[in-house]
Amino acid sequence: MKIISISAAVFFLLMSKSICAAGLDELQRFFSEIRSYSASFEQKVLDENLRLLEASSGEFSIERPGKFRWNYTSPSEQLIISDGKQVWIYDVELEQITHRQSSAAVSQTPAMLLSGEGNLQDNFILEDAGQHDNLHWVRMIPKSRDAGFTDVYIAFSDGKLQLLEMIDSFGQTTRMKFNNIKENIDIPDEIFTFIPPPGVDVIEEAS
Repeated sequence: MKIISISAAVFFLLMSKSICAAGLDELQRFFSEIRSYSASFEQKVLDENLRLLEASSGEFSIERPGKFRWNYTSPSEQLIISDGKQVWIYDVELEQITHRQSSAAVSQTPAMLLSGEGNLQDNFILEDAGQHDNLHWVRMIPKSRDAGFTDVYIAFSDGKLQLLEMIDSFGQTTRMKFNNIKENIDIPDEIFTFIPPPGVDVIEEAS
């Protein structure tokens, strides 16, 4: 019985290490090997008690480094586009555009986070967060106090990004679920180009 118990303990220890490696390996693969990415998404914003504040949905495309097109289609239409140098935020309903340099763009948005690349350890403390609901979770803790969020949780299944949660300093959680995932696809350059429509107000934000 002792031999069986010891063998079982060793087995579960090895399995645990394998699971830990799987989540961190999938995270590193996503940020180092995936050059382009597109998906549809469902987004929820929850308060500190996990009560729903708002829900939205849409689709996005990313090309690293720094290019993205984030298109909210419901409940209202909004575009967030970056060509890697500048960011445009177009609120269609309000007929208002905000323009800023990419270096000054808010880093707490999912678009800015997912379009990043490079060595994650430079900007985050990475921790395995276990396996739940058949998903491998990784916790990313920003090293910078100016990041705008305190924790990021990313979940993978079969090597594909499935969920993203970002928790800000007020305890609010932005939770995103991804579907129709496509990796390393060809995306036309014009997808990441934005020309303000005539007659729409443009607000320039300082860098």
